[in-house]
Amino acid sequence: MGTGSAAGDTGLDHAALKEALRSVRHPLYLVHQDGVLTPELARTGQGAPLAREGARVVAFAPPSLPEHLGDPSFCRELGIRFPYLGGSMAKGISSAAIAEELGRAGMLGMFGAAGLPLRQVEDAADRLASSLGKIPYGFNLIHSPHEPDLERELAELYIRKGVRIVEASAFLALTLPLVRYRVHGIRREADGRIVAPNRIIAKVSREELAAKFFAPAPEKFLRELVANGSITEEQAELAAQIPLAQDVTAEADSGGHTDNRPAIALFPTIASLASRLQQTHGYDVKLRAGLAGGISTPASAAAAFAMGAAYIMTGSVNQACVESGTSDAVRGMLADTRQADVIMAPAADMFEMGVTVQVLKRGTMFPMRAAKLYEFYRAYRSLEEIPAAEREKLEKTFFQATFDQIWRDTRSYFLTRDPSQVERAERDPKHLMALVFRWYLGMAAHWAKDGAEQRRMDYQVWCGPAMGAFNEWATGSFLEPPANRKVVDVALNILHGAAQLNRANVLRSQGIQLPQDALTVEPLELAKIKEYLVEN
Repeated sequence: MGTGSAAGDTGLDHAALKEALRSVRHPLYLVHQDGVLTPELARTGQGAPLAREGARVVAFAPPSLPEHLGDPSFCRELGIRFPYLGGSMAKGISSAAIAEELGRAGMLGMFGAAGLPLRQVEDAADRLASSLGKIPYGFNLIHSPHEPDLERELAELYIRKGVRIVEASAFLALTLPLVRYRVHGIRREADGRIVAPNRIIAKVSREELAAKFFAPAPEKFLRELVANGSITEEQAELAAQIPLAQDVTAEADSGGHTDNRPAIALFPTIASLASRLQQTHGYDVKLRAGLAGGISTPASAAAAFAMGAAYIMTGSVNQACVESGTSDAVRGMLADTRQADVIMAPAADMFEMGVTVQVLKRGTMFPMRAAKLYEFYRAYRSLEEIPAAEREKLEKTFFQATFDQIWRDTRSYFLTRDPSQVERAERDPKHLMALVFRWYLGMAAHWAKDGAEQRRMDYQVWCGPAMGAFNEWATGSFLEPPANRKVVDVALNILHGAAQLNRANVLRSQGIQLPQDALTVEPLELAKIKEYLVEN
């Protein structure tokens, strides 16, 4: 096997080769005869191409089904077909519609619950339970260090509503509500297996945090849950034998909360950690690592699976799809985005801690204005200390209202959501200033989501460089117009394209020099992809 000859010297039909690579269900043989390489497929029920006089098989690429790209145990245990997750984007941008579309297509969608009132989250839980039934779906549980009661109430809501999969994101440390969700209903089956009905898929970008998720729940939390009657002593013993999260997503350079880690360095570290801790803890279940951040094209997906990702998770690209919970205005902005059009800006939920999120900078002044507010927060102890000229500028351009008016609105909001924030602010002028500034950051996300035209320059749009990569790939195809971007079309193009590239790379590994267009994957209409994925 392997000739080392260049395709350009063999008379290889490039179009025939590309079509053969796309037919990912069928074994592909490159047959050399009379100085010509010919791609041949072995259809179902057929063996290798029959040898002809003077012909020989010089390379072979096995079937490469999209559903087999990741870890088969992941899809089997979750009850999905494809190792593809739509990650959660806050305020319902990762919408119920996205979860429904991905779920019905054999993937897993996460509803973006962060930043939404509990009533809206509950409505989404009811909708998905009704519309999807036994089809898997998930909800986001974001770390809320400044609003621990909200985190607790969300975890209890998920337990009450029977939400079986939670994506834990932006956690700086493990919390009691997270553990409470995971161990609720844990039991030992008659065959001796430990069954925990609730699954956590953690999203992290740091090795030390991944280690905490891969470990059993901390004993101090289990003791507390036993003491308050949430679990029994027997359940605590069982919980000490399973990982808090069997699956951890290595979050690389993503939109929103991110540490901007390079995927090519981060993922192998998390995957290696999973392997080591598997042995350390002696689990009966397999620890797995997936990858998110920067994935939006067949090439990036193929690279993730080549590194050993059990699954991939997309985010920014889904926000640009018609089913997302954002506005058409934002979808248009995202469609014009290039990789350099993103920047880090202060995060509304962790403003005082200096935590940042990755957002779109093209077409909006939000990143610059949010950074300016954080500078003022660091420099002054109260709103009253801000120089009059600067205060007037902020009120006129950023807030378009006086600080007093903003505080009245903010106070009313927190009296309903979390009265302790108001009590603290009335004692601590710096905390009051933080809440007023956080009003702008929070509203900027709402203005974008709602498409408020008069506040377009203040849109906060969570976005990573993957969006620019997707746009470059989609240029000139049916996926270029924002109105044509549907979440399943995008997902299956990424997966099928990754499988196609996988087959091409198998041929390359046998010394076959392929033409460049064989390594180029163009978006295909959904009906065409489905033809390649069914038996024929």
